[in-house]
Amino acid sequence: MQVRDRLHIGGDWVVPEGSDVIEVVSPATEQVMGRVPAGTPGDIDRAVAAARASFDTGTWRRTAPAERADVLDRAADLLAGRTDELARLITDEMGSTATFSRYVQVPAPISTLRSFARLARTFAFEEQRGGRARSLVVHEPVGVVAAIVPWNTPLLVTMSKVAPALAAGCSVVLKPSPEAPLDAFVLAEAFAEAGLPPGVLNVVPGGREAGEHLVTRRDVDKVAFTGSTAVGKRIAALCAERLARVSLELGGKSAAIVLDDAPLERTVRGLLGLAYVNSGQACVAQTRVLVSRARHDEFVDAFAEGSRMLRVGDPADADTAIGPLVSARQRERVEGYLALAQQEGAKAVTGGGRPADLPTGWFVEPTVLVGVDNSMRVAREEIFGPVVAVIPYDSPDHAVAVANDSDYGLAGSVWTTDVDAGVDVARRVRTGTYSVNGAPQSSAAPFGGFKQSGIGREFGPEGLHAYLEIKSIAVPA
Repeated sequence: MQVRDRLHIGGDWVVPEGSDVIEVVSPATEQVMGRVPAGTPGDIDRAVAAARASFDTGTWRRTAPAERADVLDRAADLLAGRTDELARLITDEMGSTATFSRYVQVPAPISTLRSFARLARTFAFEEQRGGRARSLVVHEPVGVVAAIVPWNTPLLVTMSKVAPALAAGCSVVLKPSPEAPLDAFVLAEAFAEAGLPPGVLNVVPGGREAGEHLVTRRDVDKVAFTGSTAVGKRIAALCAERLARVSLELGGKSAAIVLDDAPLERTVRGLLGLAYVNSGQACVAQTRVLVSRARHDEFVDAFAEGSRMLRVGDPADADTAIGPLVSARQRERVEGYLALAQQEGAKAVTGGGRPADLPTGWFVEPTVLVGVDNSMRVAREEIFGPVVAVIPYDSPDHAVAVANDSDYGLAGSVWTTDVDAGVDVARRVRTGTYSVNGAPQSSAAPFGGFKQSGIGREFGPEGLHAYLEIKSIAVPA
């Protein structure tokens, strides 16, 4: 049982304004495993005021970038020392498998923190431009940042915002999700121990009311949000009222294109990982698999068999491949889409319901849908669960057209023995990130989406730019 009864504001652990609490429920046991305070609008106001004061006094933003990098590196070391604790905590609070938590949920955020520490040491925060007319171009921190993060990869998404914001010299108010808030408290402890000045990072969990209040605060200069497209649109509209800076990493309906020369066994093995990553609760999950009509049946047979082989169960068990969904509400959402798929004429060749041997926990079987047309809602809307639609195509050009026929444009992949042909397909698909044969993205590469998958980029130099304003100062020649 993890109980936190204070909020991290202004460098202190302070008593919340209200008495309401958020109960964190284990998706595997359906039992309460933690409690944190539910932040009120008043708590948000205190956190914003602390961040504003720390920024305006310059205790962090005027610190040399190399010194900021030192603090980030120390925090990374402290988090690395708590890897096992954090991995267990994230598995308990949101249900990701022990393997995914141990090797992705914790190491990836630490790597991100170190990456932005390196970037802070090498980035040209000031440069001279011009000849006879000279200007000093200065990159300054944007100010107070509101970071609003989801539950599916809570620490990684948090770090994708907090790390570049701190590297840039900003102050931050972090609002973790009510489903998975506990890891954020460990993060606050690590940064405080690493020497981050008071008020530079503030943590206030809360629900929708707290998030909307945070977004509308006049002293918040930038909002960084990851979550659903519907909520992202609302945040964008609120920020537009005062022209606050905003970056949005939103939903996806990513398509994997399997070309006819792709080896079946390797492709199926790779796509099982990409389709069911984090039990399908990932914005980059490859939930549409496009296969030529000539290879459709053999692919479906192999992919369905691979799906059936995935062990569903206790996420703390190292042999588990598919854990529970984060909440009863999320399972109901996924089950609603499975019913809709049937109404639309699709068929589940495997899965399609709850595992019979798991009466407790919010589990859904890995499900493979066939008979899916790209116009169906199950092919167009983000389900956020272990549900994959296999869609036939007539030619590679047709496959690209189907992949692009989406409101989203976040990720995707192509599978082939000809890497050059794969890169050619990648250039034609309108997404922000893409992979040939499941190759992993570099941590120095930008991440983000086209169309309704968001605005802006995270990670790499582009991720740092998102937390900087540019000033030009004309100087005498």
